[in-house]
Amino acid sequence: MSSVISSTGIGSGLDINSIVTSLTTAKAAPETNALNRSKTALTAQVSAFGIFNSALATFQATLATLEDPTKLAGRTATLADTTIATATATSSAVAGQYSIQVQNLATAASLSSTNAVASANATIGTGALKITVGGASSTISIDGTNNTLQGIVAAINSAVDNPGVSASIITTTAGARLVLSGTATGATKAITVTQSGGDGGLAVLAYDPANGLNNLTQTQAAQDANFSVNGYAATSAGNQVSSVITGVTLNLVKATAVNTPTTLTIGTDTQGAQTTISTFVTALNGLQTSIQSLTGYNVSTQTAGPLLGNQTLLSFQNQLSKILGQVNSSISSGPNSLAALGIAANPQGTFSTNSTTLSNTLTANLDSVAKLLSGQNGIATQIDKFVTQYTQAGGLLDTISTGLQSGLANVAKQQADLTARMVVYTATLTAEYNAMDTAVALLKQTQTYLSQAFNTNFGSSSTSTS
Repeated sequence: MSSVISSTGIGSGLDINSIVTSLTTAKAAPETNALNRSKTALTAQVSAFGIFNSALATFQATLATLEDPTKLAGRTATLADTTIATATATSSAVAGQYSIQVQNLATAASLSSTNAVASANATIGTGALKITVGGASSTISIDGTNNTLQGIVAAINSAVDNPGVSASIITTTAGARLVLSGTATGATKAITVTQSGGDGGLAVLAYDPANGLNNLTQTQAAQDANFSVNGYAATSAGNQVSSVITGVTLNLVKATAVNTPTTLTIGTDTQGAQTTISTFVTALNGLQTSIQSLTGYNVSTQTAGPLLGNQTLLSFQNQLSKILGQVNSSISSGPNSLAALGIAANPQGTFSTNSTTLSNTLTANLDSVAKLLSGQNGIATQIDKFVTQYTQAGGLLDTISTGLQSGLANVAKQQADLTARMVVYTATLTAEYNAMDTAVALLKQTQTYLSQAFNTNFGSSSTSTS
């Protein structure tokens, strides 16, 4: 708070500055204390709602997996011999066993020069090379600036319409050779190379067996994967296969020995579901504990939570408890409530989980558990919709936060107004005390003058009488 500088009263001898400061402080004290209390209370509420919002966000994040039955009611996919293949499965896969045998993997075409040249810098020729892979092709111009083996490789790899082939050079004791490798597997991805124009030197790189051109050697043919499931033959352009067994993706790794299939087992992922549900309960307990701490009263410490009696949190807690405690009557077989899963409410408001009951229920009725928790009417979905009313932009918590920040801004304005009024009050008091001090000084001067005059006259009179 500003104050007017004043020296000790010349006339009165009083410390005017200290007197004015004390009077100003006393004048402002009631309003200052009230504003400070308001600011402290509002700040505490802002912090408290921040804690609640954080706990709510952590809790809501655990609902995503519970809401989606394809994530909760998962499946496991296990190969007896993982050197042959690996697999993953979604909830649409049916539990069971399958016999898998792989005759050959899908491969990409690979060609190399039949005849080696002296080095990568050896001149090959000029003209145009047309490279075709499946139904895509690219025509690459080769002139005097890139007519070496190395230049041709660079031109192929940098072609903007490259049809799916990479070029490289291998250099051995016999010399340097061009290598063309397909970037995609499958029988339809064979590579052909034709040449036209120029000096004719590019003919040594031509490969089109259907038309009698074999100046490149095919070191690996483009072919589909051939395998069987339960004895039924199947093919795939790639080694990742997702269209043969519903909900299952196979990743073929190598061929099996003749007549030696491996076994694929599709099972239920109860451990994953149990972990997800346990994470949900832990976050729920964190949220409940947070609400109790913010709205409760600690008898032993005689300390009230910053949101004691707050109806927003109490209403939230009541509505959440109703959703958690509901029984789904549409489920005729299997668990129809959280209690049936082994998740029970404690007197303190938190929840405990009987892991044995939960594990047994998941093993016996995983689909029913998914129905209870997931989907449009699932408990997790209902909770998520309810919580979103609080957490979404423009939701209840946003509205509350805006109101609290507005309250703090109002307190700050009132404090600024009080400071301004006290500056005026200080100036007024200082002026009044300075005027009083001036008056006292004048009175003292008059007193001194009269005393001197009286003493002078009295002394003169006494001398004359003598």
